[in-house]
Amino acid sequence: MILLEVIATSMEDALRAEAGGADRIELVANLHEGGLTPDLILVREIKAAVSIPVHVMIRPHSRTFHMQKTDLQSMLDDSKAAYQAGAAALVWGVLTAGGTIDRNALESLLEVAPLPVTFHRAFDEVQNQEEALSCLLGYKQIRSVLTSGGAASALQAVDRLQKLVSLTSGHELNIMAGGGLTLATLKDFASTTQVPIVHLGTGVRIDQSVKEPVDVDRVRKAKQLLTEISGTSN
Repeated sequence: MILLEVIATSMEDALRAEAGGADRIELVANLHEGGLTPDLILVREIKAAVSIPVHVMIRPHSRTFHMQKTDLQSMLDDSKAAYQAGAAALVWGVLTAGGTIDRNALESLLEVAPLPVTFHRAFDEVQNQEEALSCLLGYKQIRSVLTSGGAASALQAVDRLQKLVSLTSGHELNIMAGGGLTLATLKDFASTTQVPIVHLGTGVRIDQSVKEPVDVDRVRKAKQLLTEISGTSN
């Protein structure tokens, strides 16, 4: 079964995502900036209101994925707070100035909360994705890598995503495809790439706009399409 993760920015989004059949939520603030750390009080409230897992973005700003000492401390503090608020998983990514995985920052973050981690689309800015993936596979806590295959849209990187999926075969870490996916493209894309997790943002929002809330019917349709794929592959 292909899992469906839906971006939520509010209680309304979270409830709508669950009502539509999403398997889990990625909770963020400032979606127009690609997603920043949400209010940790909201994390607690949403955790109490929904039954599906709530994955929490830990990202202090959108300027860069190369974090300074103060940025990293903010991420460490927010990771602890998100864990205490009931997050099911954390979502973050840290790179060196040279465009490689920042192992020192990564290991510091992994130590502060015993939760699964999604390494987010910072992955799309690394110099060598296969090398970066090999690095991330060495950390058991990292269970997902959210990526568009390094392209502006995942639809432009089908071959790359197929390769990344093949490289994670047999591992606990899964490739989660996101970026530019719509209901019209979802079924063919997921069938071709064989990604085990799909991440949707504007694709399941009213008018496909970051300014509008999650659309229950769009989420329901996305889940239906992914279920159909899983049914034909059995």
